[in-house]
Amino acid sequence: MADAKVIPFDDDRNRGSAAQRPQRRRNPGNRRPGTESAPVQPLPTRAVPQDDVPVTSDEQPPAGSEGGDGGLERRIAGGLAFLRRRLTGDYEVDDFGYDEELTDQVLMSLLRPLYDKYFRVEVKGIENIPSEGGALIVANHSGTLPMDGLMMQVAVHDNHPAGRHLRLLAADLVFMLPVVNELARKLGHTLACAEDAARLLEQGELVGVMPEGFKGLGKPFADRYKLQRFGRGGFVSTALRAGTPIVPCSIVGAEEIYPMIGNAKTVARLLGFPYFPLTPTFPWLGPLGAIPLPTKWTIQFGEPIATDGYPPEAAEDPMLMFNLTDQVREQIQHTLYKLLVQRRSVFF
Repeated sequence: MADAKVIPFDDDRNRGSAAQRPQRRRNPGNRRPGTESAPVQPLPTRAVPQDDVPVTSDEQPPAGSEGGDGGLERRIAGGLAFLRRRLTGDYEVDDFGYDEELTDQVLMSLLRPLYDKYFRVEVKGIENIPSEGGALIVANHSGTLPMDGLMMQVAVHDNHPAGRHLRLLAADLVFMLPVVNELARKLGHTLACAEDAARLLEQGELVGVMPEGFKGLGKPFADRYKLQRFGRGGFVSTALRAGTPIVPCSIVGAEEIYPMIGNAKTVARLLGFPYFPLTPTFPWLGPLGAIPLPTKWTIQFGEPIATDGYPPEAAEDPMLMFNLTDQVREQIQHTLYKLLVQRRSVFF
């Protein structure tokens, strides 16, 4: 594999903006020309009594209360309808390849056991994420493998009262790996470049960025919870142009899942990776060494920093970008220290 090229988020070179990519709205799948998909006929619902109060067909019982054959029939019908849409290609993706239905019904369900049972993620400050409109969520990055970004995505998806989705900006390496590339696109990830970020924010999306990049992800265990350089403030410039708030996010727990005690740089160069981690279990235990440690996580979203009060030319002011970048970084670092003091144990 050729050396992975990491594109800094603040790089303004022309990388082929999303507007230049072919528009993609409906996946053709394996549908034959001239064949139209038959509409899904809903199965009749069955009234399920609850506390002796009849439930009409227009009134759905609370989540987790439906039982009997009616609930089972609805789940089976929904599953079969989902499979039919997948097989016929009768589903939608956006211009970036994001498949909302697949994400909600399948991919989030696969990530949720890690989130709920394994890492037991605790979420704080979810009310700081706006209920509508664009916002840029800026978080620390760590853990050798980018599980922190995925857990942050589940945290927003499952806890925000408006049911919002988080679109993550990822490095080129993510889109060079087979299978990982396709899954990342389906989950709504896109390249960490200013053009894609600006377009998502203009569409009113929540955009997640981790400015430390590989410097944070692959830092030694001895440097855990010490934020690395945030670049030249490209994420601040993008938020200023879009007039969207910046929400700092601090993640505790990811640093310890793969304690990186060494870096096999020669192997990394041969594979085209930015680093090749050596941990107490990997590669010594083989595939078993790739199992992350079951640490206890906390994700806290801080108070948003408004950007809509600045004039349009503020995005070109290097001093302002430096000050705002430093403000975001200091807020994340301060919150990390506060959460670490409150933590009883790495695993509890």
